[in-house]
Amino acid sequence: MNERNLAGLAAAVLQPGFVGTTAPDWVCRWLGDGLGSVVLFARNVADPAQLAALTATLRAERPDVLVAIDEEAGDVTRIESARGSSRPGNLALGAVDDPALTEEVARDLGADLAALGVTLNYAPDADVNNNPANPVIGVRSFGADPDLVARHTAAWVRGLQSAGVAACAKHFPGHGDTRVDSHHDLPRITASRARLDAGELVPFRAAVAAGVQAVMTGHLLVPALDPELPATLSPRILGDLLRDELGFSGVVVTDAVEMRAVADRYGFAGGAVRALAAGADAICVGGERADEQAARHLRDAIVAAVVSGELPEERLAEAAKRVGQLAAWTVAARAERPARDPGGADGSPVGLAAARRALRVSGDAAGALPLTAAAHVVEFAPPRNIAIGPETPWGIAAPLADLLPGTTTRRLAEADLPADSTAGAAGRPLVLVVRDLHRHDWMRRAVADALAVRPDAVVVELGVPELITGRVHLATHGATRAGARAAVELLAGVR
Repeated sequence: MNERNLAGLAAAVLQPGFVGTTAPDWVCRWLGDGLGSVVLFARNVADPAQLAALTATLRAERPDVLVAIDEEAGDVTRIESARGSSRPGNLALGAVDDPALTEEVARDLGADLAALGVTLNYAPDADVNNNPANPVIGVRSFGADPDLVARHTAAWVRGLQSAGVAACAKHFPGHGDTRVDSHHDLPRITASRARLDAGELVPFRAAVAAGVQAVMTGHLLVPALDPELPATLSPRILGDLLRDELGFSGVVVTDAVEMRAVADRYGFAGGAVRALAAGADAICVGGERADEQAARHLRDAIVAAVVSGELPEERLAEAAKRVGQLAAWTVAARAERPARDPGGADGSPVGLAAARRALRVSGDAAGALPLTAAAHVVEFAPPRNIAIGPETPWGIAAPLADLLPGTTTRRLAEADLPADSTAGAAGRPLVLVVRDLHRHDWMRRAVADALAVRPDAVVVELGVPELITGRVHLATHGATRAGARAAVELLAGVR
């Protein structure tokens, strides 16, 4: 095969991102030359009308283009990044533990994505959050119990795909049992094969059984499966395990190849080539490297690897074929389902109802709730989870002020923690807002000090409620707009 044809195959397996709210000239040009997919992030989304116009432009260049997005709902949202998700995330749905509700929420999200022209969603997160210290998964997981995660992963896949959007279960073979974020370094999963079979792999088996169209690899070293190579680059994990043992026949998508867990060790292009050789079908890139130069670098490296014999041409052709088959599935799915207008400014009523069901109250709320006056809210801000967009707002102070005018707020990080975080709350109800209290020593000390001064304070946990403290404790199971709304309704006694 000549290099021009190889370049077309190489472009077919790339899923690049780009900057801006309109399609750059290079993306349109590449779609005409074989590019099979693009991936969108919050930086590409201004409002529903703009996003629908953007995806229509992409389809005008290539009708079967895969338009991917990383929209988990919950804390990780792209289509609602400016306001926060109006749907609860996985942990909230797991707390309710009603698979029919999970399927309904995913179907509702899928209908919005389909209306916006998105055809592939990098979700659901199928990780079992069996390490409470995990810095990057947490509320993105349905929970710590493999069977619970499995039944909700399957329900989420069914719901999303019933709306005509392909689901992508991640991060195979499971990112839950780690203290390391693969954006920064290579996590090592030390579980035995027996433990993996009983834990991490259970939800992925369920996803495959539910007909999931894609699976995303995790940049994870799992010695029980492959002592040398991370999953993204491992033929044992992608071929022997995922393909042969689990029976998955859809598209294997890599997590972003510029992430340091892979790029620092194997190089940006080297990681992409090795992933394809190992059995990956699509290379996700563009969270951080989002320009034509990066895409060209990968395309040319893939072509060179085929020419040199490092990457078999048949393997590249197989990968491109699978991407094409997924594209055909999305075209057929889109044609079979009537389009609807995406949700309005108020977001998803289905999501708010689910968030209300996910709210949990511990302690003695009688006499403490509802609050009888405007409150002072102290929000303790942990270091940012890089998977969550920095532009995505969180907290309960603003929506609480809408219901209790005069409510004031102060947001505190570790670096600006005062001696007395209750200052300003004298004679008023005090609400202490935390995210993953159990993971942050400084936050635990600050909350303990505040409760010693104000034992009547209400604690609201927006992360994983691993540590329950205070006389009254509310857990939303996520820092979403929907969860915040449910919490402030309870605090203010308004529905």
